[in-house]
Amino acid sequence: MARTRKISTDDILDAAERVVLRAGATGFSIDAVAQEAGVSKSRVVYDHKSKSALLEALIERRLAAEEERAQDAINGSSHLPHPELFGRIAVAEKVPDDTDKAVCLAISAAMSSEEKIHDRMSDWTRKDLAAMEKGKRPKAAMIAYLALTGFCCTEYFNFHQWEPADRLAILDGIRAIYTTFPDET
Repeated sequence: MARTRKISTDDILDAAERVVLRAGATGFSIDAVAQEAGVSKSRVVYDHKSKSALLEALIERRLAAEEERAQDAINGSSHLPHPELFGRIAVAEKVPDDTDKAVCLAISAAMSSEEKIHDRMSDWTRKDLAAMEKGKRPKAAMIAYLALTGFCCTEYFNFHQWEPADRLAILDGIRAIYTTFPDET
């Protein structure tokens, strides 16, 4: 007798990521995710109620993982002049993969029509901006953070991909923005 395969919420979200990677935000649907996961549409709807809720769950899982990575890097940067900034720079050393980019584009597309997603991203940004205000030299940290954000957006939106050595040089330059920015008095 064959065993019934248990499908978890994470399995469905993994399938949602694969759909976003393959078909983009426009091809994202409950039907496509159900087919990718090998489950019925009703199973996806049971867990997530709507396409918006499914996308919110996918984004929330991604952001939670990103926040955990950032916190680990911040903790590992406690010996540096501004752990909040330097931890985020350390996270940016990892080159975004195709799934990272696809989910980012899906988030971007959803923000114009999904208020909850827009609000979640706004909260995440406000949290980062507040973190730059903590610690030494908050103005220098803010300027460097804004440079880091621009760098990351350029890569995540797939506008440009730098060679590995160039990426590291850019990130070193962003660190230098913090260390060389005129003293705040």
